[in-house]
Amino acid sequence: MPLMSRRRVRQLLWLLMPLGLVLAMWQAALLARDQALQELRQDAENELRLSAASLVGHLSRHDYLPDLLASREMVRRFLASPESQDPMPLNRLLDRFRATAGVSDIYLIDRHGDTLAASNWHRPNTFIGQNYAFRSYFQEAIAGHAGRFYGLGVQSRERGYYFSAPVWLDDTAPDASPDGVMVVKVLLDTLEASWAEQDAELLVTDEDDIIFMASRPELRMRALQPLSGDEREALLDTRRYADEPLAPAGIEITDTPGEHSQRVGFRRGPLAGDDYLGLSRPMPAFGWELHILKSLAPVIQAQWLAALLAGGLYGVVVLAGGIGWQRLRLRREREQFADRERRTLARARDELERNVQRRTRDLVETNRRLSGEIEERRRAEERLRQTRDELVQAAKLAVLGQLAAGINHELNQPLAAIRAYAENASEFLARSRTEAASGNLAQIIELTERMAEISAQLRQFSRKSGDRPTSVSVPACFGYALRLFQSRLRDAGVSVERDWPVQEAWVRADLVRLEQVLVNLIGNALQAMARTEAPCLQLGIEPDGDEVRIRVIDNGPGIAEAHLGRIFEPFFTTKSPGSGLGLGLSISARIIDDLGGRLTADNAPGGGARFTITLPRDPGPEATGGTRPEEHDTHA
Repeated sequence: MPLMSRRRVRQLLWLLMPLGLVLAMWQAALLARDQALQELRQDAENELRLSAASLVGHLSRHDYLPDLLASREMVRRFLASPESQDPMPLNRLLDRFRATAGVSDIYLIDRHGDTLAASNWHRPNTFIGQNYAFRSYFQEAIAGHAGRFYGLGVQSRERGYYFSAPVWLDDTAPDASPDGVMVVKVLLDTLEASWAEQDAELLVTDEDDIIFMASRPELRMRALQPLSGDEREALLDTRRYADEPLAPAGIEITDTPGEHSQRVGFRRGPLAGDDYLGLSRPMPAFGWELHILKSLAPVIQAQWLAALLAGGLYGVVVLAGGIGWQRLRLRREREQFADRERRTLARARDELERNVQRRTRDLVETNRRLSGEIEERRRAEERLRQTRDELVQAAKLAVLGQLAAGINHELNQPLAAIRAYAENASEFLARSRTEAASGNLAQIIELTERMAEISAQLRQFSRKSGDRPTSVSVPACFGYALRLFQSRLRDAGVSVERDWPVQEAWVRADLVRLEQVLVNLIGNALQAMARTEAPCLQLGIEPDGDEVRIRVIDNGPGIAEAHLGRIFEPFFTTKSPGSGLGLGLSISARIIDDLGGRLTADNAPGGGARFTITLPRDPGPEATGGTRPEEHDTHA
């Protein structure tokens, strides 16, 4: 084919392609519009039929109520002589029926149109005393027929539907006429509220084309078409809509595709700017016509969607030819690209394997170092624990050294007495005075028991502690510590004041460790009061909730303010060289901390140092149902 011919064919194809696109989109839009419009019409007809049935059912379920109330004896009796009776029982009866039936109001009118009793007797806008002779429902009922009426209430200004029935005092006479009218008013707001939930606009127009009910509040009490002056005056004379202006709703009919169906729009208001498909359904039983307006936006969207889909499909078909010849070229390029990718992935895999091996070696080495450090830390903690226990035992032995002088004095006196009693017993035996010798031997036995008790105290204090906390009696611990310092207290003339409750005080602690801390604190207090003229040692126990505070107070020189922050530091001491290592208070604080408590130090208000131990309170072995822990003999 010559080059010129191929160029003309290409130009013709470029010209036909957009024309074919426009034709395809136009035909698809027409088909979609007809189908969407048909579906919209079917939906509107179904919703219109259901809404009409719902409106008829809502209004018709109350038409029995006026006849029922008109036949009640209380109503007839009151209507026979209303001037001589109290209307309140009848008002309450009507109010009960109103609440039970779910209507707005119920009221009784006499033959002159005056309201005698009403369910809203207690409201400011009550119907009692109002004349409704002008209402058609009264005129129909007083003529002996059931009445129906719709309109605005004179007092409440609410839209309602009225049912009326005649009240007969004597319905047997041929020329008898009703003596009153019973009226039931039903509001329409509940039904309109259900309409607002639908995807459509619903309108109810009367025979004068006045929109009496609508799902949109802005459309209520408006006219479908502008009213002439005569029409407006005629409506005002009926007083059906009071003095409402009845302005036009602004509806424009743009097309009438079929019977009872229209295409409408709005010039103003909340529905302005959209087109609607309008269908209507007559309701001859009420003299109304029910209208439904369905937005045509789905139809327009269906048109555009079909046009776009047709255009897209046309474009796919057109592009399919251009895509075909590119497949071979793209396949060749993909194969080349895949080959490059395989080579690249192979290099990346090799590099990754090398990195993994190198990282694995690093992790193994790091793990080995961490394992060694963990083992070293465990050994260090074990050595630290052993060193701490040795320091605790050393501190106890140091306290034993401080007690040695007093205990030596305590032992020397019984020893001297034993020697004297033994010599006397020997002399008495030589003289055959066995009774006197037995008395001396009894004294020797008593003195040896006393020496055994002193040595037991030292042995008990030097023993190691247990592993698990138990229930410990604080007064018993104080008693044991005081017995260790019995000779020093007596020789130094120290008075001891005990301040704790009568009942037993128990803490959760280790017996040996707590005794060691109390011995250490009492020993420090005795050293601090060595140069005090009237030394006094105060021991206190104060239960406070879940805790118990144990206090040791002396009246010595106290603790200097500069030393309060360092008093629990290891090897810190204010004593002269050779008098102590400065470990007693540090070890005591560590012991109390291990027991779950705390040890604090400050100066007492009256002078002297005050040490406070705070430990968890324990109910005691009897309260917990366990056995009382065994204590050494010196605690008896």
